[in-house]
Amino acid sequence: MPQLPEPVIPQLPAVPENWLWALIAFASLALAAWIAGRVAKRLLSGAFRHFTARTRLTLDFFLRLARMIPALIIYYGSGPALSLPQASLIPPEGVLVVLWIVLQRLSAAYVVVTLARAFNALLDAVNDIYNETYTDAKSRPVKGYLQVLSLLAYITAAVVAVAVLLGRSPVVFLSGLGALAAVLMLVFKDTILSLVASVQIMSNDMIRIGDWVSVPQANSDGDVIDIALHTVKIQNWDKTISTIPTHKFISESFKNWRGMSESGGRRIKRSLRIDMNSVRFLTDDEIEALSRREMLRDYMRAKHDEITRHNTAKGDAVRANADTATSAAEPDTEPELRRLTNLGTFRAYVLRYLQTHAGTNKGMTLMVRQLAPGAQGVPIEIYCFASDTAWASYESLQGDIFDHLIAVLPKFGLRVFQTPAGGDLAKLAEVRG
Repeated sequence: MPQLPEPVIPQLPAVPENWLWALIAFASLALAAWIAGRVAKRLLSGAFRHFTARTRLTLDFFLRLARMIPALIIYYGSGPALSLPQASLIPPEGVLVVLWIVLQRLSAAYVVVTLARAFNALLDAVNDIYNETYTDAKSRPVKGYLQVLSLLAYITAAVVAVAVLLGRSPVVFLSGLGALAAVLMLVFKDTILSLVASVQIMSNDMIRIGDWVSVPQANSDGDVIDIALHTVKIQNWDKTISTIPTHKFISESFKNWRGMSESGGRRIKRSLRIDMNSVRFLTDDEIEALSRREMLRDYMRAKHDEITRHNTAKGDAVRANADTATSAAEPDTEPELRRLTNLGTFRAYVLRYLQTHAGTNKGMTLMVRQLAPGAQGVPIEIYCFASDTAWASYESLQGDIFDHLIAVLPKFGLRVFQTPAGGDLAKLAEVRG
């Protein structure tokens, strides 16, 4: 029978005789690194506190740099502490050598990660300085671009850290990433979409911090408080915060109210429904009374002259036709004369009232129009713009205008259409019985 080869048993690194001295040296090195880190943090905090206060640069950047000092001490001091020459001059065998290599690789990887975190803190500081220094920071935020740089820094740090831990060149890992391009595209799909969306949002000035936007798909309506690479935060009017992916502002529709705020006018578009049974011609007494009103004085005078001229001309024409009639049996023709209506006079009053009101914007569209009559009366629509776009002021102005118009309606013999309520039905029953 053939003999099986004997199994190869791996030889564990031999424990050195001076292991106790090596342990004491390693503990002393760790203690020295810890003390150096604490001292460096205090020194940097004291040295750069005044500088950071003047330049608004965050102190977190320097504190993260201070965290590299213990790792650098371990990286450069582990060899002398363990009484070993350079690692390239000795074979990789023995517990101390293995420990030395592991310590150096871990320290180097920690330094790389710490540098990436410090770079991220520096980008945050740059964003803060940009927002506080430049007046157009809200219209041109750079937070999304800085987050792209931060993401690239973390990816680079991860590749370099893994390469250092495995003792390989980072180029080997970068060449291997090309084969995983499809997987990386899938993993970073949202990041790529957000990056493209951020560029389009900034270049087209679609949204800014502080804009009032309405996003029906996300049931969100409020002010933009943050624009980042992946998300846009909106504080709704009920003080809740909606977080919407950045690419949604490119792929879906939304409404930005910035144009209204910058135009200096906010639209008022509301109707008064007039009871059609109250619409009639004005009597002579009503014409005389309304002619004394300040808003209608010029209108009533102009209308009176216009109607008088028209009716006089119309009467003369009718009489001329009657005189030249060939048949004596033909009845007299009653001329169709023009007369003022209470509804038309009310529309003229509302228009003049809005034109002289201090709260309306005279440089924008201002009109009073009659819409198609329906089952709920004749709608008289007011279309104008408030000069104050603030929500509270806008609602107050709109309420004041319609309070006045509803109160002045009886002066024109008009009534607002209103669906009968319980009190109306009770009065009707009382009259009948």
